[in-house]
Amino acid sequence: YDSDLEREVVGETNGNFKRLTISLLQGNRHEEKEVDLVLAKEDAIELFNAGINRFGTDESKFNSILVTRSYRHLKAVFAEYKVDARRELDVDIRTILRWRKNYTIQVRSDDVLGRTAGEDIEKSIKTEMTGELELGFLSIVKKIKNTATYFAEELYRSMKGLGTDDDQLIRVIVWRSELDLVEIKGAFSSLYGKGLDEYIKEDTSGDFKQLLLAIVQ
Repeated sequence: YDSDLEREVVGETNGNFKRLTISLLQGNRHEEKEVDLVLAKEDAIELFNAGINRFGTDESKFNSILVTRSYRHLKAVFAEYKVDARRELDVDIRTILRWRKNYTIQVRSDDVLGRTAGEDIEKSIKTEMTGELELGFLSIVKKIKNTATYFAEELYRSMKGLGTDDDQLIRVIVWRSELDLVEIKGAFSSLYGKGLDEYIKEDTSGDFKQLLLAIVQ
């Protein structure tokens, strides 16, 4: 196209979403195979403190962790993020009550031990962000957590409702055909109760349908 991709993205996006897309284009994700569980815990706490544990959201912290850490590391981060620190220390989750003379001092356990979110990272992103930025971070998280499920959902969205997103349908099927299409087909059947080939038969026609089915089957 006789144009620089990064320059085009800069011209077409803005704000935090621009920073996210440029960061992804720069390709600075780590690829180490070993997972540092201590660092994973620290990153989970950083994400918690950058989002639901404060007023407002520090999007730059989400960007720096979700765009640069390795996939294996982030899977560990997401697991740590979901862990309820209160449960780890075997403290009553509801309330700690201390009786003193004629009054009651009530100490909430999350005030004492609230170090990690205790909820799925996807839920926190939906709470803290909106629009393209939300979709961008959710796409990163979903693909890392389960690649086959992520692409099965993308294929379903390309065919559901009136009309078909032909470009997206072609892009995913051709791209993943020699990588993990078998796993994606399995995930699709589990999620939607019908095979991917059945959806293609119902939603496309002619040579286009035959071509897609030849790849899928």
